Amino acid sequence: MHKKKVLVTGSSRGIGRACALAFAGAGYHVFINCRNSIDMLDSLEREILDLGGTCTKVTGDAGSPDEVRSIFRAISENNASPSMGGPGVSGGLDVLVNNAGISHFGLLSDMSDEEWQTVMDTNLSSAFYCCREAIPYMISKKQGRIINISSMWGVAGASCEAAYSASKAGLNGLTQSLAKELAPSNIQVNAIACGVIDTEMNARLNEEEQNALKEEIPAGRFGTPEEVAKLALLLAEAPAYLTGQIIRMDGGLI
Repeated sequence: MHKKKVLVTGSSRGIGRACALAFAGAGYHVFINCRNSIDMLDSLEREILDLGGTCTKVTGDAGSPDEVRSIFRAISENNASPSMGGPGVSGGLDVLVNNAGISHFGLLSDMSDEEWQTVMDTNLSSAFYCCREAIPYMISKKQGRIINISSMWGVAGASCEAAYSASKAGLNGLTQSLAKELAPSNIQVNAIACGVIDTEMNARLNEEEQNALKEEIPAGRFGTPEEVAKLALLLAEAPAYLTGQIIRMDGGLI
């Protein structure tokens, strides 16, 4: 009746899907989200329900401020239902996982205005829009956790991934700034700076390129979405004094 509630943006596949499953397995009610991959989101919903968890689909583009407002209205309405424990307050989340993200590989000089803006909207602005909607409820409760899924390239920068690196560097800055802003309200904000994770985002690499990259990683392999999800869940339950951290999970690469 009074489950903790989490929204995982971009949860139809990869890290987002793994996070949704991990939180559902830990007893959270999970709001699962995607923009286009509705069939995959339906599959995730069935998997969560088959495992005995609970979830609600809230489709929409996390990179659009209007669609994010609609997503949070749906969350608030869901929380106001008797099955969720009574009247809800706008936002209504205990944990927000800002995972929505896309990559772009190529020379900066070849990148169009639209491509740049799409990367920024999806990877950085989405976190701003979702945080803006989630924070009032968290402040009213004097507790909350915001977990941003970032990248090691936001720390070090990657050749031919300037827009992606810039967006993730911005996400890291947002994490550290917002952590200071919200600490007096007992709201913790942290980021996971992922290394090379075995997801569709790295599908552009052929087998030879993947093997060469693995040789550069001290751990000798790519990370798994489940490992990132486990860390996200740990951050959701971590001591309140842990905030403003950019935690690298890259197998020792940087």
